[in-house]
Amino acid sequence: MDKSITFKNVLSRYVNYRGIDIVLYLKDGRVVELDKNRKMDGDSVIKNSRDGSIDKIALSDIKKAEFFAA
Repeated sequence: MDKSITFKNVLSRYVNYRGIDIVLYLKDGRVVELDKNRKMDGDSVIKNSRDGSIDKIALSDIKKAEFFAA
């Protein structure tokens, strides 16, 4: 199975679990911690911040992800 499809499937599963903290490492060097208010939208992760801002992160921009039990 293609690694990008496998990554998308794993990330989609964990995005829906609210008890999992997710940290994304992007190819441009940024590190993004996803709040509990997050969702998948096609090939992107939608991050809703507490201040009301919405960020859309393309899966192709993600270098790796770490998952932590909260």
